[in-house]
Amino acid sequence: MTALIKQHLIDPEICIRCYTCEEHCPIDAITHDDNNVVVDVSKCNFCMDCISPCPTGSIDNWRVVAEPYTLEQQFEMLELPEQEEGLEEASDGGGSLEALEDEIEALLAKAHEGTGGKPVAPASASKPSINLFNRAKPARAIVQGNFRLTDADAESDVRHIILNLGEQVFPVLEGQSIGVVVPGEDAEGRPHEPRLYSIASARDGEKPNTNNIALTVKREDKGVASNYLCDLERGAEIDITGPFGATFLLPNDPQANLIMICTGTGSAPFRGFTERRRRTMPELQNKLQLYFGARRPEELPYFGPLKKVPKSLLHTEFCYSRVDGEAKEYVQDRMRLRARELLDLLQQDETHIYICGLKGMETGVDEALADICRNGGLDWASLKPDMRTSGRYHVETY
Repeated sequence: MTALIKQHLIDPEICIRCYTCEEHCPIDAITHDDNNVVVDVSKCNFCMDCISPCPTGSIDNWRVVAEPYTLEQQFEMLELPEQEEGLEEASDGGGSLEALEDEIEALLAKAHEGTGGKPVAPASASKPSINLFNRAKPARAIVQGNFRLTDADAESDVRHIILNLGEQVFPVLEGQSIGVVVPGEDAEGRPHEPRLYSIASARDGEKPNTNNIALTVKREDKGVASNYLCDLERGAEIDITGPFGATFLLPNDPQANLIMICTGTGSAPFRGFTERRRRTMPELQNKLQLYFGARRPEELPYFGPLKKVPKSLLHTEFCYSRVDGEAKEYVQDRMRLRARELLDLLQQDETHIYICGLKGMETGVDEALADICRNGGLDWASLKPDMRTSGRYHVETY
């Protein structure tokens, strides 16, 4: 098969022909005629310098192609061409264009394997920006806060880290990730591989209208990136890349029901989801459910703050697998206990399912959903792909 490439295109319907992108391109890859502003695929190196200055967002478009659109073809475009069917699935990422760097796209494709096919964004989700910053040209953030979330005597050390982006334009959506650039080299003298972390704050910041983002980080014994992040002190500078991810996103539809299922730091995107709903749709009730698994209460991130969230906004189910004197309980066990309520939600076209956490947890959740459907007269084997193709079933596990 012909090698596929990711091509940068400008939407001619949205572009206002201000030529700001052309002025900011450092390698003269952008040009124009009397009709359109276009990108020369033979010159573009994905530096992303043109993205932030664009006042309309028309420049933030990409297509996976076998044969690039020529300048002449782009000059004649009246609208953006549709993504050719099958090419995205055949690309290295195996699905929707989640990142422009192959190594990052491969990480996200691996995380989304449990979806069972090509992941699709919710129909009402906002359009995400991706890859504005890369390893060659990262964003520089300053640590605004680094707080331990788990008890001091708990076995796991989980941190809430706030990164201030200053004057830099770094637009994110709930559910997206950033890459952490760890200084130094590995044992073989190569730069450390990028490590992805889900954003744990809403799109407008940890507090409304603040240009910062939050991460939820668990210290791993031999984790290069996790130890680097957990040891950062307030005021330290850190290089980050991204944002990444174009499908594990929050629907803007106010009628959407969200079933969020997670373990440990997999709670990060759901904290962003909940906060966005609280800020923009506080009047909505009984639309969010969270099934949250941990070994013990003292090891559950955000346990205290979650207890204070109004139950009318977020219904929580906490499940613990290592509490002395109590039987082990996992998220899928609690889901079976609430089968009647879940069955009712599964029969509604407005219901979305999100699974995030440790790799493998999706198997137990999938089996529980199959049991719930079977006992309620539904067929999960057919419902699951229907939900996925309509942007209502999402898995991101690491």
